[in-house]
Amino acid sequence: MVVGASSGIGRSVAQQLAARGDHLVLMARAQGRLTEVTGECERQGAASAQACPVDVTDAGAVDAAMAAVRSRHGRIDAVVHSAGVVAYGRFDAVPAAVWDGVLRTNVLGAANVARSVLPDMRALDHGTLVLVGSLLGEIAVPDMSAYVVSKWAVRALGRELQLDNRDRPGVHVSVVSPGGVDTPIYAQAANYVGRDVRPPPPVYAPDTVAAAVVDAVDRPRKRVAVGVANAVIRLGFTVTPSLYDVLVGPLFTALAKGRSPVAATTGNVLAPLPGSEAVGGGHGFALWAVTKDLGVALGRALLGHHDPTGPEPVAPAVTKETQP
Repeated sequence: MVVGASSGIGRSVAQQLAARGDHLVLMARAQGRLTEVTGECERQGAASAQACPVDVTDAGAVDAAMAAVRSRHGRIDAVVHSAGVVAYGRFDAVPAAVWDGVLRTNVLGAANVARSVLPDMRALDHGTLVLVGSLLGEIAVPDMSAYVVSKWAVRALGRELQLDNRDRPGVHVSVVSPGGVDTPIYAQAANYVGRDVRPPPPVYAPDTVAAAVVDAVDRPRKRVAVGVANAVIRLGFTVTPSLYDVLVGPLFTALAKGRSPVAATTGNVLAPLPGSEAVGGGHGFALWAVTKDLGVALGRALLGHHDPTGPEPVAPAVTKETQP
């Protein structure tokens, strides 16, 4: 079962599992796009592919879907949970409904899936759960509080489940944590920073991360990092926190934010955006531009200057979720 199979890493995982002839159950919110992915998997050689349109924040719907899968297939051998949404903006600029929505999908969604599949896995002493985390589950960056908190929680959830299931050697829980990945999540993000956003380099193709996820299904490990810079960034965050705090703001602005203005939007946090779902996000970087931005950012950080080109804070959009 691949949860979050309609886009990004999850869609690539589904394609790679299909190509080797696995039976697949694909879960996501957007039924039309999910049907499209199911057809892709059937054409690529899946032994079977079943679309299962479910919102992971609905625990009852998740349980019903899992029961239907077990009724059809007898058991669930492996579950990849890659469903995730993101919001950009200073904590007080992001509407509460959006901030909470990120945690509902990323954390409670993962917990709902785990709660639904682990009892049978424990009863059979057989099964693997792979949670897709993030490097941001091990460090902190500005303007992404909901996502960072959610990914720290996903990493903690994975660790707790590993401890809780030590008495079942046939049950495995892995957390795969990539750095920047070229997926549509940035175009789909809730955005309250006033400019477009992008994955910071080095940026990995979704297929690269998906291959690591598939490998974790076959050879479960507690923790899998994807990204050559991850260890260095984690070290800086842990060993030199004061220097990290000085540099992370300007570097994040230079490398993870674009220059195009963007109006405040809830993105796909509260409802899917099927039209923008795909494997890749089309994010490319002109090396000279990134180098220039990086040099300016480092200089300003070391001099203690703020980014003068950044936009004024964007007021939250007034929607029915944010009205008094």
